[in-house]
Amino acid sequence: MHVILYLLLPLLGYLQAKSTIGDCSVDTFNYRFSLNEFVLGISRIFILALLYDGDDPTKEWAFTGAAESLGFGNHYVDSVQPFYSYEALEKSCRMVENGVVAIFGPRSEENAHVVESVCHNKDIPHIETRWNYDPSKSTSTLNVYPHGPTLATAFADLVESADWETFTVFFEDNESLTRISEILKRDREFSIAIKQLDGNGVENYRPLLKEVLRAGHNRFVIDCHVDRLTTVLQQAQQVGLMTSNYHYFITNLDLQTIDLEPYKYSGSNITGVRMIDPEAIITDSLANLITNQQSNPEGDSINIESIAPEDIRLETALIVDGLQLLQLGLEELPDMNRCVTDVTCPGLKGWTHGSTAINNMKMTSFEGLTGLVKLDAEGHRKDFTLDVLNLNEDGLVKVAAWNTTHGIRTVRQKEENLKDKTFIVITALVRMCMYLRVCIQIKQIRGRLKRTEPYGMHTDSETTLTGNARYEGFAIDLIHEMSKIEKFNYTFKIREDKSNGSKNLTTGKWDGMIGDLIDNNADLAITDLTITSEREDAVDFTTPFLNLGISILYQKPKKSPPNFFSFAEPFALEVWMWLGGAYFIVSISLFVMGRLCPSEWTNPYPCVDEPEFLINQFSLRNAFWFTIGSLMQQGTEIAPIAYATRMTAGIWWFFTLIMVSSYTANLAAFLATENAEVAFNDVYSLLKVYNKEGIKFGAKNKGATMNFFRDSNNDDFKEIYNYMIENEKAVMVDSNQAGVKKAEEEKYAFFMESVSIEYEIQRHCSLKMVGETLDEKGYGIAMRKNFPHRHKLSTAVLKLLENGKIAELKRKWWEEKKGGGQCVGEIESQEAKALTLKNVGGVFWVTVGGTAFAIALVFLEMCLHIVKEAIRHKASFSAELREELKFYLTFKGLVKPVRLKKGESKSPVESNKSEKSEEQEMQEMPNSYGFLPEILNKPPLD
Repeated sequence: MHVILYLLLPLLGYLQAKSTIGDCSVDTFNYRFSLNEFVLGISRIFILALLYDGDDPTKEWAFTGAAESLGFGNHYVDSVQPFYSYEALEKSCRMVENGVVAIFGPRSEENAHVVESVCHNKDIPHIETRWNYDPSKSTSTLNVYPHGPTLATAFADLVESADWETFTVFFEDNESLTRISEILKRDREFSIAIKQLDGNGVENYRPLLKEVLRAGHNRFVIDCHVDRLTTVLQQAQQVGLMTSNYHYFITNLDLQTIDLEPYKYSGSNITGVRMIDPEAIITDSLANLITNQQSNPEGDSINIESIAPEDIRLETALIVDGLQLLQLGLEELPDMNRCVTDVTCPGLKGWTHGSTAINNMKMTSFEGLTGLVKLDAEGHRKDFTLDVLNLNEDGLVKVAAWNTTHGIRTVRQKEENLKDKTFIVITALVRMCMYLRVCIQIKQIRGRLKRTEPYGMHTDSETTLTGNARYEGFAIDLIHEMSKIEKFNYTFKIREDKSNGSKNLTTGKWDGMIGDLIDNNADLAITDLTITSEREDAVDFTTPFLNLGISILYQKPKKSPPNFFSFAEPFALEVWMWLGGAYFIVSISLFVMGRLCPSEWTNPYPCVDEPEFLINQFSLRNAFWFTIGSLMQQGTEIAPIAYATRMTAGIWWFFTLIMVSSYTANLAAFLATENAEVAFNDVYSLLKVYNKEGIKFGAKNKGATMNFFRDSNNDDFKEIYNYMIENEKAVMVDSNQAGVKKAEEEKYAFFMESVSIEYEIQRHCSLKMVGETLDEKGYGIAMRKNFPHRHKLSTAVLKLLENGKIAELKRKWWEEKKGGGQCVGEIESQEAKALTLKNVGGVFWVTVGGTAFAIALVFLEMCLHIVKEAIRHKASFSAELREELKFYLTFKGLVKPVRLKKGESKSPVESNKSEKSEEQEMQEMPNSYGFLPEILNKPPLD
């Protein structure tokens, strides 16, 4: 009897459900239900619909999968063209007439308003998942998307907390501008530039980005659709706006769904927000639900890849939260009230219990995919939480949270302690010869295998060692120092073939140490392992512990023989030319000022109170003799008298003091050093002279250095690569040691990594590093992708860099151990350089300034003298000026007659002066003085 009743109960339930479904008029829908649902007591069958616009299929998949998993066996999905109100009205009316208990969507504002009006009129819940800044007060609309004005306030709070005084806002359209309007309304002293991302219809934002780059802007707020955001960030990186100098705040809540891998290592500061936590278990369930729905929607087979939790966009997750909200609201309705019947668009009748269902949903709260889902009395979601994210080398990291209650709160990052953890560290060693130190095998294979000293070697010991004590080297000590900081244990594993690892282009698999990490044969790998983009795709690296680049190893230059004119080398040619010019100009200036200065016209016989003529010592020859005598620091018998000529002489003496002292000091440097014959100074000068000088250059064959030149877009580097390929047998070597030996014995420039060059030149004193590095890269400790302890290990490396321990280890293994320090005494003398005009230009300008001031004094003294003479002769100033200038500008003779006052008669000598030559005047002078004065035009003999 009990068995019969047990079998009849499901049948009765099925018949009851069938009749109920018939009353609800759902036969037009493609719904699915089973007898098992009624056996389990699930007899509630609701009808709901999704009306969406756009081409995002995940919304339909999420809606279908979540509806079925929540017990909504009947659902209806349809699409409408964006901004097509009539189609939205037609389809929403058909849904209502078919008995739906709720309509989800659509997104576009015009279509949403039509659906909202229909639902409001029929008391049907209208659930929205779109951003709406100015929502209407319709009682039937429930929006699970964050309230527009509240979200705008959150963005403004986050920007304000960054203390940006100047920034640029990029917006997409009017909706985007409204979303960031609260930022613009704040009372703080912001200097804001606003730019629209129009793209000219082709999504080319580079001209706009270049404009802000030239303007010096370095802080940006970006609000645009997530699909456009990818293009904006890519083009920002292309124009140079993705470095450590630039800061970004991105308002799109789907930031975590785009690929940010290209920007992790750019150093740029990217901050964003999200509502979905990809690490939540419920998010993984949603991803699986969507994936399953993609694979078999309505029984069809679609071949697409699975969606990861971080790829789920916000509106897709909000559809699931909206369905859960609807389920909780309908659960409170009695079974008899769950059908929507006899409701038509033209009619006045609505769902009798629709208002009750809507009120139930407004009073419901739960934890959904997007956090706490809770609506206010108007159907707005105001109480929500935003995660604040920063992008670093590990990806997006949550650093803070914002909510309406507490505002911004910093999140303390929880880091796992490495204490007592044990890591397997793989490395490569140099096989050292112990005891007798005779190892023929090493001499045979050292040229073939990669040399790894000073990074890892067998410990040179007379006793048998075990464990980690068997190994020594820079890398061994580095791991030991890191373990002391983080308290972890380690065990070394040796890679016998010393291969760092390369990728097989056919199979895509890695060998060497990289392959060991991928295959979980080791936890860490440390040696001279260069961080490259190809390796970064396969494994993760710590912060670089050594920075390096490609440089040139070449022979030290030989000393050049002394030059025949080496005495002139202390000054550059331009200085000698300026020195000659200064000598000529000052000499001419003294000559002219001597004629113009009244004080320089002196009485040849001081015992005669009223001379009939005056003489001047500054002839042209005397002026040049005076300056050259001063320059040679020998002096002359000529002594300036006037202020102007004395000032000129003093400035010239100061000039000669500085110039002679500089010459003497630099001459001593030239005599003490021997300038070297430098063939080239960098890679570019090498390309100019290698043919003329017969210099060869090359690198390790099929190595990273050769690949650098192969992949470079620089024309000079391409030329180097082509030369090495064309002369492969002559210039390419199989190992760094072969390249070092070739550089020692031939005129050969060897390209290799700078830290290796530093190691070699400590042991090969005839070699040196030439020029700067051609690129920048680093050695890092490798580990598996997404290694959980990467941050801790990188922090340990940074601590060792900051306290100088890594520099100490490098000095130990480069300069002190294993033959280092042999070339400490081989200190290259610095090449003496000729002084240029930049070195002594100041003294020239002092000379120019002093001479100019002296010329001004000449004219002042001359004017005072003319005023005095005008008063004495009772003549006008202009007449006296003409008379003086008439004599000064003749530039003939050094004897100047003394003019008499009015009424005085001239002596016979003076009256006939105009008719006599200077020589005749001199012959007649004894008539007045009793002897003939002699004017010295040359220095007297001793």
